[in-house]
Formats: sequence, C-alpha cells, structure tokens
Amino acid sequence: MRVFVTGSRGFLGRHLVPFLQSQAIEVDNPSRKELDLMDFDALQSYSQKKYDRIYHLAAWTQAGDFCLRYPGDQWVNNQILNTNVLKWWSELQPQARLIFMGTSCSYSPELPLVESNYMKGQPIDSLYTYAMTKRMLLVGAQSLSKQYDLTYNCFIPSTLYGGNYHSDGRQMHFIFDLIRKIVSASKTGSKAVLWGDGNQRRELVHVKDFVSIMEFLIPKLNNDLINIGAGIDYSIKEFANTICELTKTTTKVVEYDKTKYVGAKSKCLNIDKLQYIYPQLEYLPLRTGLNDSIAWYLTTQD
Repeated sequence: MRVFVTGSRGFLGRHLVPFLQSQAIEVDNPSRKELDLMDFDALQSYSQKKYDRIYHLAAWTQAGDFCLRYPGDQWVNNQILNTNVLKWWSELQPQARLIFMGTSCSYSPELPLVESNYMKGQPIDSLYTYAMTKRMLLVGAQSLSKQYDLTYNCFIPSTLYGGNYHSDGRQMHFIFDLIRKIVSASKTGSKAVLWGDGNQRRELVHVKDFVSIMEFLIPKLNNDLINIGAGIDYSIKEFANTICELTKTTTKVVEYDKTKYVGAKSKCLNIDKLQYIYPQLEYLPLRTGLNDSIAWYLTTQD
C-alpha cells in the first residue's frame, strides 16, 4: 500500500506516520518546506505516483485563543489548502481513499454531539470560522464523491494527548498547557494560572488509541463521518488535580483566572456509533496516558 500524508509534522501525524511505516506501508509525507499546500502546482508535482490513501491532517490553526485573533486568515488559508487537496484528489488521485479530520468545534453546543448533528446549528462564536471550514471540507468531499464516485472517511476526534507533542512555538492544547504550567510552578515556586474557573469540561483520547481506532474503522466505513472520543469528560479542575498528584505537586500552586478565554464550556462526543461498529473498544486508562504525557514533557525539558 502507498499513502500520502499532509500535516505529518503535527501531533497526530507524528504518531500516524510511524504506525503506517511499521505496517510496511510506503509513506510520502512532505514537510511544509517541501510542499506548500497553498500552491496547487506544488501539489501536482506529487502526482507521478498513485496513492491508495490520502491522509489529510493539515490545517491552518492553533490551540488557545488563536481562532479569536485570526478568523479571516483562518477562513482564507484553510479554504485554499482544503480545496487544493480536494482538487488534487478528485482530478489526479481518484483511486485513493481520502481520510480527513473533522473537529468537535463544528458541533453546536445547543445540540447533542452526535454525527447526525455535525452540520446543524451554530458552532460557538469564538471557534466559528475554523468550525465552518471543517464543515466545508466535508461538503467538498461529499460533493466530489457524489459526482465522481470517490471514497472518503471523515473522523471527528476529541482532544488528543500523549507523548511527542509539537513544541515549535505554537499554542498548546489545554492538557499540555496544564502540564507545562503545573510542572513549571512546582520547580519555580510560582503559580500555575489556568484560564477560566476550572469548571469547563473536556474529553481526552490518547493519540495512539486514536490512530489504532481510525485504522480499524477505515475499511469498515465508506463516505461517512464518525466521532472518536472516550465518551466521558472531566473538569479542568479534575485534570489539574490529577496532574498535581502525578507530579507530586501541591494543588495550592493552581490559580484560576476567570477573565481569560475558555472556549466551549463542555465538549464530550457521543460515541454510540463507534461502540456499535467497534464493540470491543478499549482505551488507555487516563492516569496512564497522563503519566505518558508528563514523562514526555519532563524529558523535553531536561
């Protein structure tokens, strides 16, 4: 099997590519320096090979308040790079299965986070632009599939965590930011100031679990979308207290700044569809996964 991966230097890509290579799959995964997805001609240069799968992981976004600060750029840049990948797939790689990521941000907080509601209602205002670019990516895949008889999979992940997170200056997803702040506070005697009041809730899936679940599902679903989540969420306070316990840090170092941006108050995906298709599904225990993430972070700091 021969596959092509965009966004391979991101967090998910750093785990997906080695997994695929361990299965004796030929992987082409050019970096941003090697391939500018904003330039369709550059993408065309990779058409001499025929791929069985195209994993489209690339997105112009970051965690934190990035979406608040760059909504216009997010719309333009994501629309261009997504359109270029869709065009390349339909015109030059029609034999390939396109595998791309949706986002839980696309769901309206007013509706259950079940797949049938992915395109319904309004995403939260602070993440609206990014959410809508992901909805448009799905519409593009659906439209091309209908016209040209193409095959795709859309996977909607909850927040991923684990080791080997990118540390290139981009804003961190909340769980890595908690680890960074609490570890720093424990070493320096400062305070770990967390955004919000600590009651907002989040769901985590270990990145290695996500990769194995996705690979299991790919041949079982055609032209469909599916949530990959844990089905359970915890408050930021609960995450912070567990990280303090695992790092042997007093919870007294933690403070909450209610004036800061917190995003959605709760995001927990409905996974009924996933459990129906994959009834033997098992996840890495949360404490084990957090230990893995903390160990990686401490190694990078050392």
